Amino acid sequence: MDVPIRDESIRLGQFLKLANLVESGAEAKPVIADGAVRVNDEVETRRGRQLVPGDVVTLGGLAARVATGEVEIDVPW
Repeated sequence: MDVPIRDESIRLGQFLKLANLVESGAEAKPVIADGAVRVNDEVETRRGRQLVPGDVVTLGGLAARVATGEVEIDVPW
């Protein structure tokens, strides 16, 4: 699935949460440290890794690609 970001890059920990691959930033830290996250098919253990459009993040069989474009904001109004 493509996950659009607003800026030119995003940190791995933030992206995992944005893509709903983890519930929170606190959950992202141990998952990344344990080597369970892959970026472009390589194990990544740095939570602050900068991702750019086109990067593919994989966790537990789920994959999300960093994309550009309008970010939909889910607000009640």
